[in-house]
Amino acid sequence: MYVVSLDYFRPMEEVEALLAAHIAWLDRYFDAGAVIAAGRKDPRTGGLLLVKEMPREQLDALLAEDPFVAVAHYTVTRVNVTRASTEFAGLKGL
Repeated sequence: MYVVSLDYFRPMEEVEALLAAHIAWLDRYFDAGAVIAAGRKDPRTGGLLLVKEMPREQLDALLAEDPFVAVAHYTVTRVNVTRASTEFAGLKGL
């Protein structure tokens, strides 16, 4: 599984202008089963994505399609989940 942290480097007005397109991108990858969870950071300096296991090249291609590439930097961390609560047991081994 991957944890992807987005950090905005452009003004919030530019982020807001791309928000609808970013949400459509998220919807596409939630529907495809690639994105597990997504949300805004608080304070709103960026966001966070949980993405299922896939080859890194595939993840990079997926992220390159996000309209937010124009306003955010991405930090990708691969996590091998070895323990999880009952509600998140499906994440183990991802």
